[in-house]
Amino acid sequence: MRRGLLIFALAALLALSAAAVTGAVVQKEGNLLVHFDAEFSPHSLPRQTPAPIKVTIKGAVSTTDGSHPPPLKVLEIELNRNGRLYTKGLPSCAPSQLQSTSTDEARSRCRSALVGRGSFRAEVELGTNNPVAADGEVLAFNGRIAGKPGLLLHFFGGAPVHFTLVVPLRIGHRRDGEFGTVLRTRIPKLANGFGSITQIELSLGRRWRFAGKPRSYLSAACSAPVGFPEVPFTFARAKFRFEGHPGISSTLEKVCRVAS
Repeated sequence: MRRGLLIFALAALLALSAAAVTGAVVQKEGNLLVHFDAEFSPHSLPRQTPAPIKVTIKGAVSTTDGSHPPPLKVLEIELNRNGRLYTKGLPSCAPSQLQSTSTDEARSRCRSALVGRGSFRAEVELGTNNPVAADGEVLAFNGRIAGKPGLLLHFFGGAPVHFTLVVPLRIGHRRDGEFGTVLRTRIPKLANGFGSITQIELSLGRRWRFAGKPRSYLSAACSAPVGFPEVPFTFARAKFRFEGHPGISSTLEKVCRVAS
């Protein structure tokens, strides 16, 4: 019998932060702490027919000794096999359109492909004992990578360090197993390797019309057995590989309710 929430959870996407995330899964490897959490709304969903949802991702990376966190090199997100991601009729943006752009410029060039937005914090070592913290905005765009579906994340830091980072995530599929959708990326170096993204909060969700029908970028149903008002489910599994560290894996479990 099918279990869990039918959900596309672009969860944990760059789940990195210097502060702990309330309710997050916390993994420790050496002096490295990785916090990972994600939520969806609404929590009450139809039992069978997927309905539009919004996903909010929060995450963190920190160290037990207060040292500068290492940069994230590889990120892989495995999503529940019944996840629903729909992009037909949704315009796409190319990575080249986002390079060397500010948040306003990126939004202007690819507004029609926008599927999410949020904020982030980064730390950059500038040859001093104390890394410089830089805050900024992150935008998520529907895109194509090497001719295949993908998601483009655009990071822009405005002060005190100015930088643009474009992270392309490939979207793939597996035939077998609990997780059917896989997003994977190699993170480009930030500030020539002297910078690390340490915090992110990102909300994903988009609606539009195509072929005369309303569409949703993310949708889900709560497939609780008949007679059960709610059910636990595996939300997503994330795998992180940081420079100088073995891989770290985190799995999120959530609960959904059947809409009355």
